[in-house]
Amino acid sequence: MAPHITPRRPERDRKLRGPLMLRSEQQQETTYDQRLLESLGHMDHDWKHADPWRVMRIQSEFVAGFDALSEMPKAVTVFGSARLGEGTPEYELAREVGKALTEAGYAVITGGGPGLMEGPNRGAHEAGGISVGLGIELPHEQGLNDWVDLGLNFRYFFARKTMFLKYSQAFISLPGGFGTMDEVFEVLCMVQTGKVTNFPIVLMGTEFWSGLVTWLREQLLGRGLISPGDDELFIVTDSVEEAIEHIVSAHRVMTDERLTGRESIADSIVE
Repeated sequence: MAPHITPRRPERDRKLRGPLMLRSEQQQETTYDQRLLESLGHMDHDWKHADPWRVMRIQSEFVAGFDALSEMPKAVTVFGSARLGEGTPEYELAREVGKALTEAGYAVITGGGPGLMEGPNRGAHEAGGISVGLGIELPHEQGLNDWVDLGLNFRYFFARKTMFLKYSQAFISLPGGFGTMDEVFEVLCMVQTGKVTNFPIVLMGTEFWSGLVTWLREQLLGRGLISPGDDELFIVTDSVEEAIEHIVSAHRVMTDERLTGRESIADSIVE
């Protein structure tokens, strides 16, 4: 008698809802960010009951992130498009970046998705390094890529951004869309305003970034909308070697400055 073979269940759409995975009719059309930020004005009374409890959920995301990443060694976050996948020059560049960062002694953090987030994770994993992915709940679920060794899924963008900023000592951005631009300008703003330490920021791909850099200098700097020197908070390069050297050199200077500062404090105490 032939063995009974159970037909394979057809693949269904799935959605990650924080730590939960939902399929089929269990999926909801809105995200946690959307429900937090949307309001129907005077007709929306649910916020009185729901919003206070959302604070607990938001707190849990910060606690989970801090707990998972608390022992993270020095790390570099790499931003980039989810739409430029394997087989594109940008993906291979991203993979090379992940490998080079690992060889320089850095853990690699990305948004955990496909494309130019997957590339650095893959390069780090293949080089035997620490490959971290900080995913986000989206209406079109993308999930964490297969090269992430330590992964977290966030419901709220602002909690996820905090983890990028808190646990990274430098940022590299590859080409990308609105999400990538949002992340790049968030980092630039935090450095410009002194909310975080002035860490290295590298934009990879001169052809892609040159138009934006020209606009920044002509329109923002030229019209006095940013201060002199703000256009030098980052470098633009096509060279992975130059990007890594810029990061390593900056960290060397920062370390020397800290040591000098400690020596000055010690001398003043002795005196």
